[in-house]
Amino acid sequence: MLARNTQTRAMHWLGRQLFNRDDPAAFFDPLLERINPMLVQQFTPARVEQVIQDTPDTRTWVLKPARRWGGFQAGQHVNICVDIDGIRRNRTFSLSSSPLLWQEQGRITLTIKRLPGGRVTNWLHDHLEPGDTLGLGEAFGDFLLPETPRPALFIAGGSGITPILSQIETLATTNIRAPVSLLYFVRTHADAIAGEKLRAIAARCPSLSLRIIATHESETPRYLKDEDLEQVPGLTARDVYLCGPGGLMDLANDLLARHGVASDNVHCTFFAAPAAADLNDQALGGTVRFAKSNLEMSSEGDANLLEMAEAAGLTPRHGCRMGICHQCSCRKTSGTVINRLTGQASGPGEENVQLCISVPRGPVSIDV
Repeated sequence: MLARNTQTRAMHWLGRQLFNRDDPAAFFDPLLERINPMLVQQFTPARVEQVIQDTPDTRTWVLKPARRWGGFQAGQHVNICVDIDGIRRNRTFSLSSSPLLWQEQGRITLTIKRLPGGRVTNWLHDHLEPGDTLGLGEAFGDFLLPETPRPALFIAGGSGITPILSQIETLATTNIRAPVSLLYFVRTHADAIAGEKLRAIAARCPSLSLRIIATHESETPRYLKDEDLEQVPGLTARDVYLCGPGGLMDLANDLLARHGVASDNVHCTFFAAPAAADLNDQALGGTVRFAKSNLEMSSEGDANLLEMAEAAGLTPRHGCRMGICHQCSCRKTSGTVINRLTGQASGPGEENVQLCISVPRGPVSIDV
């Protein structure tokens, strides 16, 4: 960490001396990318080593990041960036491999489902091949396993299995003896991502109970129900981890509460943004001062701070644009903003806010 900080300070000094700015990588990276894409500095480059077709619409990319990448914990996310038609696109995905793969081999995996109309997911499926590189941010997220293994129940739906797959693999490498159950809901068994891998883990890990449940292989859809939870021994003593579509998450939370599972024992992560709050009764809009840039922008309605900054010609750091990754967090020095996911108002003073989900309510000043 000390060496990385020293390198960062040196790069900032060089940038100020040569270009009167802190990011000389913006000037050097195009040249470095032509020499060797793994040398670029604005992000951590990762080379594609293998592409695995998991299901008809899901692939796993085995990546080898540059060694300066900081690693991750099971259950975390990462931002990637790719250039599509000359425009740099950023998206957030869960890491699907165990951290042990990174620690021992310097490799990670991303398992990504093709989304209808998805600009980035479709491009990845159609174009990202072995030998190509993409940009990688540092891992983040608090959907984490406890330091001391405890009895656990995992409930996943569709591609929501990816962070849970990382966690299940991690538990398997520790020879955990505490009981672990996985309820994995998919449309059909052909849609089960990493189904063979999960069954192989369950075969060698006696403490893991695995159920892959197809929701649409009969005339009547089959969703999570009371009987599924009743078959989990010692349910109320378990940590519960949820990841999947919003409908599954809502249903699981309701059923778990009904079965006496404490809310503090339930841990959730999302692969899509939660539904936005109804802001129709809010008086939204205002003048935003971007203090570091000495710019102002006014809006009416529910335009968020990130959209306003970009309309002003600024390029603040961001990732998912959905309020999940926190990459766009910055300091608000005055004024009130409304969280467009929760509908809650901030305080009027200094605090960190997420640009992509913060809507001004009156005058606001932020450090951008």
